[in-house]
Amino acid sequence: MNNTAQVILVKGDDEAVVASELRIVLEALIGTRDATLVVEEHGDGGAGKVNEVLDVATAVDAFTTAPFLMDRRIVVLRDVGRVNADGAKQLLDSMAQAPETCFLVMAQWRGKMPVGLTKAVNAHGELIDVAVSQGAAKKKYLSEHLKSAPVRLNAAAAAALAEHLGEDLGRLGGLLDTLAQAYGDGVTIDPAMLEPFLGARGNVPIYELTGKIEDGKVGESLNTLTRMMGPGGTSAHQVVALLDKYFTRVARLDGSGVRSGDEAAELLGVSSFPGKKLFALSKKMDHEKIVKALNLIGDADLDLKGMSGLSEQAIAEVLVTRLAREVGSN
Repeated sequence: MNNTAQVILVKGDDEAVVASELRIVLEALIGTRDATLVVEEHGDGGAGKVNEVLDVATAVDAFTTAPFLMDRRIVVLRDVGRVNADGAKQLLDSMAQAPETCFLVMAQWRGKMPVGLTKAVNAHGELIDVAVSQGAAKKKYLSEHLKSAPVRLNAAAAAALAEHLGEDLGRLGGLLDTLAQAYGDGVTIDPAMLEPFLGARGNVPIYELTGKIEDGKVGESLNTLTRMMGPGGTSAHQVVALLDKYFTRVARLDGSGVRSGDEAAELLGVSSFPGKKLFALSKKMDHEKIVKALNLIGDADLDLKGMSGLSEQAIAEVLVTRLAREVGSN
C-alpha cells in the first residue's frame, strides 16, 4: 500500500478477504501507536442490510477534525457500498477539508459505490482491490500475499496451501502470522511444517463443480464433490440447492434472446464472470437437456427428503454423475 495515502478504499467480493486486507492497512497506518487512541470505527460492520443507507455523518465529522493529543486520527468506515448520493457527497467534500493528520479507510465488499466517489479515492489516495471471485484474481492475491509474507513457502507448500484454503482466502493472513510465530520470520516452510497449522479445509466454490460437470468429467466432478462435502463442508442439501440455482439460471437464459455474457449477467443480476459462464452453458445445452438437468436435480431433492434409502453422500454422487454425463455429452 501507499504509506502516504490519506484516503484508502479496500474493496473486494469476499467480506473475510476485505477484512483481512483492512487489518494489514490499519497495522501499517497505526505503526507503534496505541490503536485505541488513534483509530475510530464507524458503520455497523456489515450488520445492516445492503439496501439500508449507511450514515456517514459521524465518520465525516471525525475525519475533518484534527486529533487531540495524538499525532494522527484513523477513521474506519465499513460497508461503504451502502452509501447513498448524499453520503457520497459528504465523503467527497471531506477529502478536501481533512487535516493532514487524519486518515480515512473505507471497506466495501457488497453494494455499489458511486463512480465519483471511487474516482475521488484514486485522486486523493489509494484503491486496493482484493476481488477474488475469478480464478486469475485468486491466484494473483495468493501470489502477492505469499511474496510479502513474514515466512517463505516453497513451491510444494504454496500449492498445498492454495488447494487447502480453496475460496477461504480470508484465513491466509492469520495462517501466515501463525507460521511466523511458530518458526520465526524469514523461515522457509515446507509441506511437513505447514500441515499441522492448516486446520479445516476451505470451501470449494460451486463453479469448480459446475465447471467439471459442464466438461463431462465424471471422475473430476466426483473428486470435487468429495472435497466440498468433507468434514465441516457443504451438505448434500446445500449441493442440490446450489445446483438447482445454477441450472435454473441457465433455464432463464433459454429462449431469452440474450446475445452475450454481459447481457446474461444483467438479466440474471450477477457479475460478469458467472454471467459469461452461464451464457456459454445456455448455448451448449438445448432446451431438452436443460429440462433433463432440472428434473435430475428435482429427483435428488426428493430422494434427500426420504424417497430413497441411499445416504446423502450417495444421492449427491449419483446426481453429479448423471449431470456430468447429461450436460457434458454432445
